[in-house]
Amino acid sequence: MIEINPDKIELDKEMESRDLDESPIDLLEKIKVEGRVWDDLSEQYGVDNPDPPWRIALECTCDALANGYTSPFNICRPVEEREPLNDTKIDAIERRWEEDKLVDEHYAEVPFPERQLLALAHSMIRRGIINEDELAKHMKTVDKRLHMV
Repeated sequence: MIEINPDKIELDKEMESRDLDESPIDLLEKIKVEGRVWDDLSEQYGVDNPDPPWRIALECTCDALANGYTSPFNICRPVEEREPLNDTKIDAIERRWEEDKLVDEHYAEVPFPERQLLALAHSMIRRGIINEDELAKHMKTVDKRLHMV
């Protein structure tokens, strides 16, 4: 028989009390339906690497958020030029718990790591770190770069 870790039960109780806003986000729902996944893109472009090129950036974003760096490239600046850390940290354990909940609710049919990306964007939008309009603007910029001739 498998034993249940009592720490997991305590963590679930603590996280449930935080009232995660699981309501759908229009932009992310659109991406979920219309977006393309790395497996399809890598096959189309003949890429053998199973990890998408943005996977490292995703992991680094999670690490940076866990340390309170919500300003892009803040950590890359000289210490005297960095913006002060803020209290908008997303603890790694809390982020994973949120990711699990959001995947169960919204992104279960999306393959990994795309679903991790959508869940992180969901958390960041709901916490006010970025809004839908800002994310859409960044996506248009990336799309424009990808389609430059």
